[in-house]
Amino acid sequence: MEPRISIITLGVANLEASYEFYRKLGFPSPKKPEDGIIFFKTGGVCLALYPLDALAEDVSPDFNAVKAGFPGITLAHNTRSREEVDAVLALAEQAGGKIEKQAQDVFWGGYSGYFSDPDGYLWEVAYGDCWEFNADGSLVID
Repeated sequence: MEPRISIITLGVANLEASYEFYRKLGFPSPKKPEDGIIFFKTGGVCLALYPLDALAEDVSPDFNAVKAGFPGITLAHNTRSREEVDAVLALAEQAGGKIEKQAQDVFWGGYSGYFSDPDGYLWEVAYGDCWEFNADGSLVID
């Protein structure tokens, strides 16, 4: 596993209001997305805004966000291959993490799964065949 965080996703109550807030703070304005998620380029790590309910559902349809104390934040490790998703999830489990969602094909056309670390922080491990990476391993966000 290449040690990196590709994306920090915030589950938000109001996508439009959150977009305006971060835009006014000076985050580079992306094009308005039509798929319900907003990505802001930052220095190496991407900040994503996604509706909170949809984020909890993406972790797992059975994920009880209230019981788990879900803070609405996930970290993402984006990989260069589908096989690497499986390898990173297996490594996380061997290291003491809990698989929250087995890797699977997902609605946006990629392949991803989730694990939680010993403190319950959620990581998405994801692959998309259209992704490109910078020389330092960071994800290229257009």
